[in-house]
Amino acid sequence: MLQGPHGPFFCHLGDMLCRAGAEVWRVGFNRGDEFFWRRPGYIPFRGNIEDWADTINELFSDHAITDLILYGDARPVHATAIAAAKRRGITVHVFEEGYLRPYWATYERGGSNGHSRLMSMPVAAMQAALARSEMELPKAPSHWGDMREHVFYGALYHFILLTLNKRYRNMRSHRSITVSEEFQLYLRRLLLMPLHALERRIATWRIRGGGFPYHLVLMQLEHDASFRAHSDFASMTEFLTLCLEEFARGAPTHHHIVFKAHPLEDERASVTRTIRETARRLRIGDRVHFVRGGKLAQLLDGARSAVTVNSTAGQQVLWRGLPLKAFGRAVYNQPEFVSDQPLAEFFASPRRPDSRAYRDYRHYLLETSQIPGGFYSARGRRHLLRQVTDMILADEDPYDALVAGKAAPRQQLVAVE
Repeated sequence: MLQGPHGPFFCHLGDMLCRAGAEVWRVGFNRGDEFFWRRPGYIPFRGNIEDWADTINELFSDHAITDLILYGDARPVHATAIAAAKRRGITVHVFEEGYLRPYWATYERGGSNGHSRLMSMPVAAMQAALARSEMELPKAPSHWGDMREHVFYGALYHFILLTLNKRYRNMRSHRSITVSEEFQLYLRRLLLMPLHALERRIATWRIRGGGFPYHLVLMQLEHDASFRAHSDFASMTEFLTLCLEEFARGAPTHHHIVFKAHPLEDERASVTRTIRETARRLRIGDRVHFVRGGKLAQLLDGARSAVTVNSTAGQQVLWRGLPLKAFGRAVYNQPEFVSDQPLAEFFASPRRPDSRAYRDYRHYLLETSQIPGGFYSARGRRHLLRQVTDMILADEDPYDALVAGKAAPRQQLVAVE
């Protein structure tokens, strides 16, 4: 096991795998990784990043490793380890935030997001696999309520790096800012959550009560691995500017545009200033709105369309049958339900998706890689661990298991929950 989500999820998963008879090792790259691993089998990596490729190959040989487990596949240390594992025939297990979040987490083999098997899988193949299954579309479980825990564990993790990380001084973070700056951003976000909630309610009330048609822009974190590794934009500023310019050029003059920030947006990319200054330059400031985080459903209920790079929130747009324009490489970027129109034309007259095809696609994900639960709250972890441990130990990955007729019992458990 390499790096996992902030918090104790990987430690609990290691415990469960050991109870099943596996031998588990965890490589940590900083004091935060070490702090949350409260069990035997910890291997600290304190060398330089240039030494990592040789080190991981030695670990694979010395410990006769058969499986590699990690969270996200795009950070440099993970990408290097995955490449080495695949050369040796080692099975790679990848966790990621849910493609259908917030109620599910993602488990795949080989890669996730732009490296997922879903990227080369047409909807017709999914429909053929579903034809062998008689399970109904699983309903969304209750909400895990783990946003506060997510922010708390992030702040604690970076506080530990800031104060107790001397033994790992050779390692460089994959982030573009310092650990001190990262901790300050987490702490600031944690302290400002009540104020941001009030801000968000006021902004949402103004939009919903405004009586104007509007288009949603689903923002992402500029430092998010999916945005950086699976899109052609160099920055979030570049994407936001494109949206505003094409909206000013193509949208009817009585339409508005709403920028919905990621729930963990911390302003390291100065997104609000970019939106405000670009709207002023284009003379459309009275038609531009910004909503800081929060739930998406209320805004989607009145939206005409949505635009994103490759945010998983695009799935909620498609579930409601709204037109969607996506610029990045995303697992849901299928021709049946994602628009290929130029952006100005999309704002003028967006085409609706094939909702029946999307329903089949969503059903396929829920039968395979989407597991109910979460990484951060205790309740979410319990639900996730009940199912994902057996999925790791299974011979087939989730997609092959459905074809082999071995995925249905897992979904029956979901229905009971």
